[in-house]
Amino acid sequence: MEAIPRPAATILLLRDGQDGIEVFMVVRHHEIAFAAGALVFPGGRVEDADRDLAARIDPAVAPVGASMPFRIAAIRETFEECGVLLARPRGSDNLIDAETLRGVEARHRGALNDGAIGFEAMLLAEDLVPATNLLVPFAHWITPANQPKRYDTHFFLAEAPAEHLAVHDGREAVESIWISPSRALADAEAGRFKLIFATFKNLEKLARFTAVPEALQAAQRSTIVTVLPHATKLEGTKRLLRIPAEADYGGSEFVIDLPPGS
Repeated sequence: MEAIPRPAATILLLRDGQDGIEVFMVVRHHEIAFAAGALVFPGGRVEDADRDLAARIDPAVAPVGASMPFRIAAIRETFEECGVLLARPRGSDNLIDAETLRGVEARHRGALNDGAIGFEAMLLAEDLVPATNLLVPFAHWITPANQPKRYDTHFFLAEAPAEHLAVHDGREAVESIWISPSRALADAEAGRFKLIFATFKNLEKLARFTAVPEALQAAQRSTIVTVLPHATKLEGTKRLLRIPAEADYGGSEFVIDLPPGS
């Protein structure tokens, strides 16, 4: 029986480094069912509470329509996994500063990860509003139909707040790194990291850009094409994956020897 894809969201946190654009990535715990041990972008499932919160956000403040639950999930998961919180004090145009973030993290991050408090309750307690408008759609991937665990994942770009220190949570993520897309690809080729196909291709696309503003502007101009890879097994561990050429990943057929997500 074919598994139903679960809605999910992820953020590619970006910053400008000395040698060009860098993205924040985490290494997944080896016992997690999906992408175990892989180098990935922070993210996770869209929860019912994310949909509930999305329905209560004023569309005049953040007119992003059907993508709102995915944006909420991406912001929540990024805070849970690496401590970066894309949120503003109510009535302010500025993201929370480092001092405020340290207080929010000390009071709530552990409880949030333990399920003792919900994300919306945390925001209400601190009088914060999620900065959903800062997320720029970048990609939309659905796990192939032959996989036992499947996700319908929306990828967003966002510039990392300079004052927010990104640190992995030590639970789902056991290592973290700021890295250039080209270096991540080279390290995976050398065997240092494991990458699943979607991460590999999105790193390749991100590697086209030399600075954060360039990447954000290009994403804002682009049309997102859903990618549902169709896999054909080849010799050994190799597979032929077919994706839409219109998705702009440099082709429509790729022979790979990468591990599946699940």
